[in-house]
Amino acid sequence: MKSIKITVQDFTGVYAEQPFMQGLRKAASTDGEIRWFDCTRINGTDCYCDDEAQAILRKQIEFSKTPALRQAQGPSSISTPGIHFFDNGNYHYMSKLWTDSIREPFDLVVFDHHPDMQPPRFEGILSCGGWIKEVLDNNKFVQNVTVIGVADHLVEEIREDLSQANAAEILSRVTIIRESELKALPQNLSSRVYSKLANDPSSLYISIDKDALNTQEAATNWDQGSLTFEQLAETLQTLAQNRKILGIDICGERARDMGFEDTAAADALNNALNEKLYNLITTLVERRFPPSRE
Repeated sequence: MKSIKITVQDFTGVYAEQPFMQGLRKAASTDGEIRWFDCTRINGTDCYCDDEAQAILRKQIEFSKTPALRQAQGPSSISTPGIHFFDNGNYHYMSKLWTDSIREPFDLVVFDHHPDMQPPRFEGILSCGGWIKEVLDNNKFVQNVTVIGVADHLVEEIREDLSQANAAEILSRVTIIRESELKALPQNLSSRVYSKLANDPSSLYISIDKDALNTQEAATNWDQGSLTFEQLAETLQTLAQNRKILGIDICGERARDMGFEDTAAADALNNALNEKLYNLITTLVERRFPPSRE
């Protein structure tokens, strides 16, 4: 089996409280397939990412890219996707920087309780709340975007915001599956997502903000939705069976300065979820790339 590459970009130090993630950090010193970057001293990254910070982060990405992202030239270049962990939801804009590497048509599938398509307050500023719009505006390879688990009221708000910014046309390339739909059709999420993508041969890039999940599954720094791990897992399995996946991002940790009634319980919940996601994705990769008989 081809090894799956892991990149961790630790912006706040929150992973220090998670034994599974600390295991990855220790393994990074000897395993060339794991990269761990301490980003805590990079200024200009919290919620908004300035140009100087972007330059540093792009160097990390270039150093860590998998062959799938380095080549991305179609079916002949199929290789194992990389998993990228990058802290809490304030850094979800990292998915924009990672997808900048892609050089073939692709669809973006995002699990998030927020639409992340806000028009920028200041032109050219990359933010956690507007990174999907930046991808749609600036990445010529992205075909369509599917955002899963968005709070219903935020769907209407983003439509109004984009309309006021004369940018409503980007919604023609976006499918939003609202939180209410997750509740109404709990067993049919994967088929709903696949039906939207079935006629498109493009590769996929997947970005997961754990705030789409309910509070029994994760403890995050933003208000959370009602997605279950079973819905997430089934959808990932369906997508991996049918499409070439270029990369999978995972964010949505708790903020270190955010008060939880039981911080240890919150960290234990997130630690378990990160391990489950890692094991799930690794299993999917093993099915796609069975061990060699040599």
